[in-house]
Amino acid sequence: MSILALLLVALVALEHIYILVLEMFLWTTPRGMKAFGMKPEQAAQTRVMAANQGLYNGFLAAGLIWSLVHPDPAFAYQLKLFFLGCVVVAGLYGGATASKKIYVIQALPAALALIAVILAG
Repeated sequence: MSILALLLVALVALEHIYILVLEMFLWTTPRGMKAFGMKPEQAAQTRVMAANQGLYNGFLAAGLIWSLVHPDPAFAYQLKLFFLGCVVVAGLYGGATASKKIYVIQALPAALALIAVILAG
């Protein structure tokens, strides 16, 4: 697997760890509200929902990290394809339903990593 592909997968995983932190722990802080364009009352009302979203982002990150450390290259490749595909789909859905910037923040990096993984495979 090429170094570029591995680095891109790792960056997508790190991005989802950051999203987990924003959604689970920083949602109602100035940093979290700025990241998601929310007012304090909106953030307070959606705090539990955001924590749930954050947990799902953590699962995506965990899957991507698993794909980077799994000792069987063939299975690791399949894990990369599956979890990057999940991130792309989540990014496309989020971009279509929540905010267009999700296309660039979530879907694009995952799509680039997916292409790199396929080309390196």
